Amino acid sequence: MKQLSTAAQHAVEQFQACQQWEQRARLLLQHGAQLQELPDMLRTEDNLVHGCETRVWLMLDREAVPPRFQVASEARLLRGLLALLLLRIEGLDAEHITAVNASDWFAQLGLSRQLSPSRSNGLNAVLIRMRELLDNS
Repeated sequence: MKQLSTAAQHAVEQFQACQQWEQRARLLLQHGAQLQELPDMLRTEDNLVHGCETRVWLMLDREAVPPRFQVASEARLLRGLLALLLLRIEGLDAEHITAVNASDWFAQLGLSRQLSPSRSNGLNAVLIRMRELLDNS
């Protein structure tokens, strides 16, 4: 597995420095706020990720090298988690993206204890959808 990008490594350091859940939650919200908005016209059924309790839309920019995803969610904390997932795959090619383990990534950030089973399932659904989009590109 390729090493973490500089931004992903910085996120790990930030989250590991947090002593309390409130600090991690604040960081999650900050990461979510930095997530580029997906225009409403792209929030279509075709871009909807199935398997998430909260609606999540995912698109792959097939022309970008390496591949670049755009993602949106209505839930603020989930937006932060999605932003962190995008940080984890930043700069990776399709082969390396498919090898990413979301559970391991969030454990590395110290967030796995705070992830409910349904939220964890939703993040895995996003990663599975990323893999499907890459396979179809």
